Amino acid sequence: MSAAGRKKRITAPQLQARKGGEPIVSLTAYSAPMASFLDPHVDVFIVGDSVGMVLYGMESTLGVTLDMMIAHGAAVVRGTERACVTVDMPFGSYQESPSQAFRNAARILSESGCDAVKLEGGAEMAETIAFLVQRGIPVMGHVGLTPQSVNRLGGYRARGRNRDEAVRIVSDARAVADAGAFSIVVEGVVESLARDATTAVPVPTIGIGASSECDGQVLVAEDMLGLFSDFTPSFVKRYASLGDAVGKAAEAYAADVRSRRFPGKDHVFADRPARNRKDS
Repeated sequence: MSAAGRKKRITAPQLQARKGGEPIVSLTAYSAPMASFLDPHVDVFIVGDSVGMVLYGMESTLGVTLDMMIAHGAAVVRGTERACVTVDMPFGSYQESPSQAFRNAARILSESGCDAVKLEGGAEMAETIAFLVQRGIPVMGHVGLTPQSVNRLGGYRARGRNRDEAVRIVSDARAVADAGAFSIVVEGVVESLARDATTAVPVPTIGIGASSECDGQVLVAEDMLGLFSDFTPSFVKRYASLGDAVGKAAEAYAADVRSRRFPGKDHVFADRPARNRKDS
């Protein structure tokens, strides 16, 4: 498609302007084919470090590398033309210093072609977020349950059940917004806290396990599509059961192969007589 005919992507400022307006629709994506299916319906893709658990079978997100995120981010960019594409900064790629964060965020943007980066953390990351934003890098924040801190937090339980923790998370959201983040993922918090955090900040909140009180919602696409049969988080609504369909398709394929029904006549290259060539 020519530059003149290419659709304009939704931008970070456009998403920021939707605070309190039409809810923002977000899903994860890690590959070009999946992203292309979802793109007409999604406002912002989050290329999450959850790719480590969803596609690579890791037990947490901590083993995901910068190169992995760049590769998957580039794939999603290639497979889409409408939605804003935001790529997670993986564990260890930004916590050391604002300068480290800028170097790695710049790599993500330049090598993947994405529109923004996302990083986890509250007040402790405000300086880093401001450093990136001041240098032209749009940043999505992430507070509440922060999977990269799972070892410190002691698991994936919901956050904000006690007052001190709830107050701290709201304070974190304010710090991230004040630092210049264009939106904030609020993950795994009780409903009242999601409402308080959303009210407290002037930028959109995007909830996952945080109720409809947020300005938008995100789910892991594979969870939403029912591609996992062993476990579904309580906050996920399945809109399809594609895992069952995949299993049935594989069963039918295996049966056809074993009975030699596949490949059939329609699936092979027919023999053709060789053409006679006259001597020159």
